[in-house]
Amino acid sequence: MELLTLLATACCLLLAAVALRRSTRRAHARRTLHRVRDAAVAHRALNKNADAFLDRAEGFFPVVLGTGLRRAERNETIVTASHGPHWRALRCNLSADVLHPSRVASLAPLQQEAAQALVAGLFAKVQGEAASVVIRGDLNRAAFSLLARMCFGDGVDGHCVESMEREMLDLLATVGELIPVVDGSWLPQLLYRRQLTHLMGALGRQKLMYLPLIDARRRPESRVYRGGGVAYPYVDSLLDLRVPNGEGGGRRALRDDELVCLVSEFLGSGSGSTVACVEWTLAHLVDRPEVQDKLRREIDGTDGGAVTIKSLRRGMPYLNAVVLESLRMHPAAPFMMRGTHGDGAGVMGATTVPNGDGLMVQFVLGDIGRDSKVWTDPDEFRPERFLAGGEAEGVGPLPGPKEVRMLPFGIGHRHCPGTSFAMLQVKCFLAALVREFEWADDDCGSTAGGVDMTELDVFFKVMKKPLSARVMRRSSVK
Repeated sequence: MELLTLLATACCLLLAAVALRRSTRRAHARRTLHRVRDAAVAHRALNKNADAFLDRAEGFFPVVLGTGLRRAERNETIVTASHGPHWRALRCNLSADVLHPSRVASLAPLQQEAAQALVAGLFAKVQGEAASVVIRGDLNRAAFSLLARMCFGDGVDGHCVESMEREMLDLLATVGELIPVVDGSWLPQLLYRRQLTHLMGALGRQKLMYLPLIDARRRPESRVYRGGGVAYPYVDSLLDLRVPNGEGGGRRALRDDELVCLVSEFLGSGSGSTVACVEWTLAHLVDRPEVQDKLRREIDGTDGGAVTIKSLRRGMPYLNAVVLESLRMHPAAPFMMRGTHGDGAGVMGATTVPNGDGLMVQFVLGDIGRDSKVWTDPDEFRPERFLAGGEAEGVGPLPGPKEVRMLPFGIGHRHCPGTSFAMLQVKCFLAALVREFEWADDDCGSTAGGVDMTELDVFFKVMKKPLSARVMRRSSVK
């Protein structure tokens, strides 16, 4: 009897393995992957044939990020939604109602307060002449606090913000582990079940944190906007938004689960990209003291060193060049995914893709920004290339219609809607940090050849070894 039981169990396991293998093969066949590292190919696809590359690749993001906390209905975000009416409603709400350039100006006091809080935190650490500082935690705290105020308004509790920040860092770390391996098939879901379970738990904890704050914004008294604060919090815009109701017709309000996912997207993508860019830029300033000195001279010469959002918007070409060069070499997102069929697959030269199966295209943004056919000495940090007379004069964070040289914020209809805000925030943080402190090499955080610039591609492109620098208060700053 025991032998028969063992044989039956073995047969069941064998049949399950065969079914799993076939399912995995079918899933991979449906999602043939094509990587693009060439700037000219990216231009051909994303500029000349843009309509064929409007959608994110299906099956790329872990299923739980699309379904959220209820499996019956997908909770699409701006990142995961397919190009169409629902995506347009979500994106237009963010780009027109929250991050439009006309509204970004009203956020200037919040941005400067975040920079001041960042500097104050470092002052507390650098009480003597100098101190060794690992800056990533301070950057996370400043960037996330700013986004939390923009999202929920000025009344959000500081301890609550700290808890949300911890949960977000945990969530991003888990998603970073899953993105390279989860493709919609069964096998990765079995092999990485622990990470998926942890991810579900993180999403559940986020829901418990976000929903009370969202409910508070539903009360009429919360809609009294006072001067000097957030003019129109993101959550308020989401509560006012009405999205297409699918086959039922008409429009509807967003469900609670959808609100949670959209808030998580806003807080995570907004803070993580800023932190990555500022840390990479500081690393290069530590590695290249002459660049840091040149940048400091520009900062000190602008409005007497009292850098404001207005002065950042108006000028400071060298600071702009430093940030662009950092983004060229280390774009915040390691890659950009697009799904395409038919003509789009032909553009990629993917003649082996079966009809109707579609193609998953991965644009490797770091390689595109270092394409030696486009850039001179692409692995050298040289901000001057973006100045007048340089090889990249006129090149900005978003590519134009004639060429693609770098893609730090995407391109076309699906480019990052927060590009202008992110650039301003990165510059605001950097200007404050360079104005108030000297940044030097720290033996604890460097290799024999200087700062360790090894990259780690997870949810964001980050420094594998967080930057540790010798930070000194500038004696000339009073």
